[in-house]
Amino acid sequence: MGLPVVLMPGPMHEAVAAGLDGHCELIRLWEESDPDAVLAARRDEIVAVATGGTAIDGPYLDRLPAVRLVASFGVGYDRIDATAAAERGVVVTNTPGVLDDEVADTALGLLLMTVRELGQAERYLRDGKWAGGGPYPLTRATMHGRRMGILGLGRIGQAIADRVQPFGITVAYHNRSPKDVEYQYYPSLVEMAADVDILMIVIPGGDTTRHLVNAEVLKALGPDGIVINVARGTVVDEQALVDALRTNTIHAAGLDVFEHEPKVHPDLLTLPNAVLLPHVGSATIPTRTAMANLVVQNLTTYLTTGAPVTPVPESTHLLD
Repeated sequence: MGLPVVLMPGPMHEAVAAGLDGHCELIRLWEESDPDAVLAARRDEIVAVATGGTAIDGPYLDRLPAVRLVASFGVGYDRIDATAAAERGVVVTNTPGVLDDEVADTALGLLLMTVRELGQAERYLRDGKWAGGGPYPLTRATMHGRRMGILGLGRIGQAIADRVQPFGITVAYHNRSPKDVEYQYYPSLVEMAADVDILMIVIPGGDTTRHLVNAEVLKALGPDGIVINVARGTVVDEQALVDALRTNTIHAAGLDVFEHEPKVHPDLLTLPNAVLLPHVGSATIPTRTAMANLVVQNLTTYLTTGAPVTPVPESTHLLD
C-alpha cells in the first residue's frame, strides 16, 4: 500500500513540505502544467489538503470526494468555508497559539507608533527637517491613562491586554458572549466604542464580521479615538475609516491588515494619521516555522490516528 496523498494547491512555507517528507505523497499543484487534469486523475486518492491561503469552499471540496482534512497555515481561516467542509465530513485545522505573542507585540508596536507619531517623527528626521527646522511638534496623545476596548478577546486579545496594562491602560472587551475575566464586558460594540479611546481589533474575518467596525462605531469612538487592526481587513469598512480619519472623526489608526490585500486603499497612503504595515504581524522566521510545524503535526497526526491537534470550532463535532 502506497503513502497517503496530500494536495498542496499553492506555495507554502518550506518546512511544511520538509516535515511531510516520508509521511505522504505530496502533490504540489502549482507546479503541474495542467492542474485541473491532475485533480481529475487523482480526485479519489487525495485524502488531505495543506493550504497557505487558497480559497476552499464546498464546490472545491466536491471535486475531491476523498478529502477528510484541510490543514490551514495561519490562525485565521476565513478563506476556507469550514461550515461547508463540516457538512461534507471534512475537518479543518488552523495554527493557533504559536503566533499569539508575535501578533500581540506587533499590535503594541502599532499602538506606540500611532499614539506617539513615531513613524512621522522618523520621516521628519530623515527629511532633514529636524536639523533644518527645529524639533518635531509635540504630540497631543499619550499612552498612559487610555482605555482600550478589545474586539475579540481570544488568545491574542488576552496577550495584548497583558502587555498594555503596565502602561496604565484599562481594558474592556466585546465578544458574542462574556468570558470569565476581570475586564468589563460590553454586549454592544457601539457602546464599548463610546466608552473607550482605543479600539483594538483581534476578531476573525469572514461573512459574520464583515464591516463590523463601520461609520457608526467610528463616530462613537470619537475624536480622541485610535483604531488598531491586527486581525482581518474585512472587519473594518475601509472607506468609512478613510472618511473618519480625513475628517478627524477619530484621531488615528494603525493597520497591519487591509480589506483587499495586498492592495491598500489609495487614500490611506495619503493620510498622515494612518500608520500602515504590510501584514507582518506574525512575520518572523521562528514564528512562521512554528506555524509550519503545526500544519505538519495536524496532517501527520490525522494520517496516523485520525485526530488532528488543532481543529477549528466548526469541525470539533466530527472528532467526538
